[in-house]
Amino acid sequence: MEDKTKIRLTAAEMSSMWTQYINDTVSVCVLSYFMNNVDDKKVKEIVEIAIGSSQKNISMMKEIFDREDFPYPLGFTKKDVNVHAPRLFSDTFVMMYLRHMSILGMAANSAAIGLGTRQDVISLHKSVLKSAVGLQDMTRELMLEQGTYIRPPFISVPDKVDFVEKQKFLSGIKSRRRALTSVEITHLFINIQTNQIGKALIMGFLQVAQDKEVKAYLQRGKKIAQKHVDMFSDILKNNDIPAPMFWDAAVTDSTTQVFSDKLIIFHISAMIAAGIGNYGAAMAASPRKDIGMKYASLIPEIALYAEDGANIMIQNSWLEEPPMADDRDQLSGMN
Repeated sequence: MEDKTKIRLTAAEMSSMWTQYINDTVSVCVLSYFMNNVDDKKVKEIVEIAIGSSQKNISMMKEIFDREDFPYPLGFTKKDVNVHAPRLFSDTFVMMYLRHMSILGMAANSAAIGLGTRQDVISLHKSVLKSAVGLQDMTRELMLEQGTYIRPPFISVPDKVDFVEKQKFLSGIKSRRRALTSVEITHLFINIQTNQIGKALIMGFLQVAQDKEVKAYLQRGKKIAQKHVDMFSDILKNNDIPAPMFWDAAVTDSTTQVFSDKLIIFHISAMIAAGIGNYGAAMAASPRKDIGMKYASLIPEIALYAEDGANIMIQNSWLEEPPMADDRDQLSGMN
C-alpha cells in the first residue's frame, strides 16, 4: 500500500501549516503573559490548557516539517514578550480574547481540512480544530457562569414559512427599509463584537508600544474600530435591535512594555485579515442594499490599513515571506 505521507505537500497544505505555526507562536507568547497576570483560578486553568494546545500544535507541525526538510518559520519567541510585565488586561478581556481566537481557529482549520490531502496534515488540523472547539466550550461555559457572556440579540419566532414576493426586499437606499433578517443581525453582531475586541486589544498595545510609527498606526486603528462599531450599532438601533456593549475598562493603566512592536503589528494585521473576511461574508449575506453598500465601503478602508501595517513590517524586516512558487522567469534568466 502506498505511503501517503510520501506525497509532496500541496500549496494549500504548506500555507495552512505555515500560518498555523506562526499563529501558535504568537499564542504561546500572549498566553504565557496572561498566565502570569490573571487572578481568577478558573480563567488561569483555561489559559494553561490553551498554551498546552498551542505547544502541542507546534510540536506536531515540526514533525511534518522535519520529514519534508521544510525550514521552521521563525514566528515569535520569548524575545517578543515580557511575561513579568504588570497586568495590562482584565480577566474578562482574557476570556473574550480566548473565545475570539477559538472562533478564528475553528474557521481556519475547518477550511484547511477541506483543502488537505495528506493524512498527517489532515490529522494535524483535526487536532487543532478539536482544541479550538474545546476552548470555545470552556470559555462560553465560564463566561455564562460569571455573567460576562454577551448573547446575540433575540427576535420573535416566525409564525409561518414565507417567501419574498416583492423586489423591495432588496431595497434600503431610497425606499422604506424592511426589517433586518436574522442573518443580517447575526453578521452585524459579530462585526460589532470583533471590532470591540480589536479596539480593546489596540488600546492595550498602544500603551506599551515603543516605536512612534507603530503608536500612530495603532491610534488610527483604534479610531477605525470605533467608527465601525458605531456604524453597525446604529443599524441595529435604528431597527429597534439592541447593540452589544463591551468594556473599555478591560485595559489597565500600565505602560510597561509587554510585547515587541513586531508582535503587536503582526497580531493586529492578522485580526484585520480576519475582519476583511467577515465583512465579505456579511456583504454576501445581506440582501438589503444599504447594508451591503456599507460593508463594501468599509473593506477598502481596512484593506489600506492592513497594507500600511505590512509596510511597517517590511521596513523593519519583521515580515516573514510565506512559501512561494518558483519564479520561472527568474530561473530562466529572463529577470
